Amino acid sequence: MSDILAVRDLEKTFGSLTAARDITVSVPSHQTVGVIGANGAGKTTFVNMITGHLRPSKGSIWFEGKEITGRPSREITRLGISRSFQVAQIFPTLTVFESMCTAAAVGRHAGGFFSNIVTPVHSAVATAEAEAAIALFQIGAYRDTKAFALPQGVRKLLDIGMAIAGHPRLLLLDEPTSGISIEEKFDLMQIVMSALKSRKITVLFVEHDMEIVGRFADRVLAFYDGTVIADGTPEQALDDPKVQELISGVRLKSVAGGRAAGA
Repeated sequence: MSDILAVRDLEKTFGSLTAARDITVSVPSHQTVGVIGANGAGKTTFVNMITGHLRPSKGSIWFEGKEITGRPSREITRLGISRSFQVAQIFPTLTVFESMCTAAAVGRHAGGFFSNIVTPVHSAVATAEAEAAIALFQIGAYRDTKAFALPQGVRKLLDIGMAIAGHPRLLLLDEPTSGISIEEKFDLMQIVMSALKSRKITVLFVEHDMEIVGRFADRVLAFYDGTVIADGTPEQALDDPKVQELISGVRLKSVAGGRAAGA
């Protein structure tokens, strides 16, 4: 299994503040990686550097063997890296179907939507891709509902569905269960992870919920004070004394054996 992502000696400073330091990580293709840490630990800075929203102060980032350090976010997206945000980035006045069609049309063109004004949003290809994504994320019941009227969980599914419209090979998810009820969070993550695995997408997801991490991650990166303090299987990382002291507290026993079947 070859590495799809490699970062070496990554660092980000803001004046005298060091937000990320000494980060060296390789991620194999098709792996699902949970990224944990308290607020301010460096998780979002790490993700923002990979996706081009921040330029590293030091170090290098490689995607599929090509260096992408400091490239603009739009260019990085075109290369095959996508992301979703903690707050769903959707088109409020468009229906689910229209939103997926728009995302599919944008994703089909390397120059992006605004450099391809004549892109047919409702072309046969965009329509087929939209219908496939709606089925994949199990939101067909909301196909003709405007996005602003969707339940929070469906908004999240729509947002992630739109994020993979350009067929990325690497997807970064920021707090995918944020704002989701306890009763819904596991079902939502099961839908998301099943969909992404079916597309063979490598996933890094930032998450505060240790039960979600324990169940759905193949591997965990634990951040503290801007750097990685643990890197291993969920069992290894969540049992690490430093992680328990600085990030998670004493881990619930249910996490250790709580891996979802097929997740």
